[in-house]
Amino acid sequence: MTKTIATQPFDDQKPGTSGLRKKVPVFQQPHYVENFVQSIFDALEGFEGETLVLGGDGRYYNREVIQKVIAMAAANGFGRLIVGQEGILSTPAASHIIRKYKAFGGIILSASHNPGGPQGDFGIKYNVGNGGPAPEKVTDAIYQRSKAITRYKIADIAAVDIDTVATLDVAGMTVDVIDPVADYAQMMEGLFDFDAIRKLFKSGFRMRFDAMHAVTGPYAKEIFEHRLGAPDHTARNYHPLPDFGGHHPDPNLVNAKPLYDEMMGPDAPDFGAASDGDGDRNLIIGRGIFITPSDSLAMLAANAHLAPGYSDGLKGIARSMPTSGAADRVAEKLGIGMYETPTGWKFFGNLLDAGMVTICGEESAGTGSNHVREKDGLWAVLLWLNILAVRGESVKEIARKHWEIYGRNYYTRHDYEEVDATRANRMIEELRAKLPSLAGTTVRGMKIERADDFSYHDPVDGSVSEHQGIRIFFEGGARLVLRLSGTGTSGATVRLYVERYEVATGRHDLETQAALADLIAAADDIAGIRAHTGRDRPSVIT
Repeated sequence: MTKTIATQPFDDQKPGTSGLRKKVPVFQQPHYVENFVQSIFDALEGFEGETLVLGGDGRYYNREVIQKVIAMAAANGFGRLIVGQEGILSTPAASHIIRKYKAFGGIILSASHNPGGPQGDFGIKYNVGNGGPAPEKVTDAIYQRSKAITRYKIADIAAVDIDTVATLDVAGMTVDVIDPVADYAQMMEGLFDFDAIRKLFKSGFRMRFDAMHAVTGPYAKEIFEHRLGAPDHTARNYHPLPDFGGHHPDPNLVNAKPLYDEMMGPDAPDFGAASDGDGDRNLIIGRGIFITPSDSLAMLAANAHLAPGYSDGLKGIARSMPTSGAADRVAEKLGIGMYETPTGWKFFGNLLDAGMVTICGEESAGTGSNHVREKDGLWAVLLWLNILAVRGESVKEIARKHWEIYGRNYYTRHDYEEVDATRANRMIEELRAKLPSLAGTTVRGMKIERADDFSYHDPVDGSVSEHQGIRIFFEGGARLVLRLSGTGTSGATVRLYVERYEVATGRHDLETQAALADLIAAADDIAGIRAHTGRDRPSVIT
């Protein structure tokens, strides 16, 4: 039996680029989840009898929301629902399932790399039929509906068994509980040379993968150890936990410090990697060398042809605006298109669907290709393994040879987390007002060539996205970028990106922060970061 329940709107259900993210207690309010899910359904058309994909990263409150969505999907007329066993689906795996089974769309329950637990973060995101995040016109429609909603529909059913792979009838809707790993692992086998990687492990190659007690644990265990023959315990922290073991599931050098320390130690393995809460980000570390996400994108693009799935070459490369220009030089050498977009994977989706690019990446540790419409942490790790297996060189050797060919973009990101939002916005507005007067001025001996507030004109649909980040360019190719991030749930995150290019014949062995010290100081001179944030140093440096 379907029930229609009266409700009132909540005033804080505006989804961002990664869906709706709030603290768990907010989602636990009566009717809060139901209001937002019904707003999603009300904003869509033509899904009667169609398929919906559902899963999450296993964080706290995941299982409860899974049950609510199942009951509401049945009441609203979906014909079939595909849900990951135990409510688990990594974000890239969910994208693949949507595409493989030609689903109408999917609901992904995750707050990505944000902390979990009873007082942690939770999120609900809707992905459309191409497997990618909903575009702004859809998220805007969801928000408008959430402000006017007066009722939601939900089937009056008992809890559905999501722990056993099976096909069930739930209030007239077919529910397929599937192995969350199988389809994804099969896709990876089609893209990469698993035989070559098996031989690599048989040769004594040692790897450490930190799943951070997040969603990629089961995927890593199955793919690396069972299918590729890596030794037991290659995958660590591989049991997904509701609070991620009390840790922050963001694979940066602060949260993955034990892995970094091991990779820099005297008995370091050959290769280290990690992924985040929902499996779309990655961290790459070789013995004695950390590969920045921007460099990783460039090196993967330069070597992608070594993997079977990319043996015909790349159609183009796309990167987010704050990502370093390292990939631009690869695209130029390959003679393919290079596209600079705002931050947010949905901007890559148009380029991928149009066949204009093959590989995309963001400096925030997200890299992917046209195999899905999300960034994909394990995909990046597997492509690195394929490259290492074919080239027979270490990560450090591959990096050094890359810089000898393309030059090196010294690059860092400084994050100031949980800054008072009013102060952060004031800083950006004051800096924006300065932009017209910056060109031609000299700061710490460096002349500013130009400064702007990045706007993106989508070459596929013609849409324009403005105010995507402030850019300051210096003579000689150095660059500063300053923007506010919308991925947190408390205050504002101020992100400063600093970049300097060293030509192919230059020095490539400098310590990054030292190489960028003058630019970092110049950023504070120009923007007044310390004065506005009240911070002496960043929360995180990557």
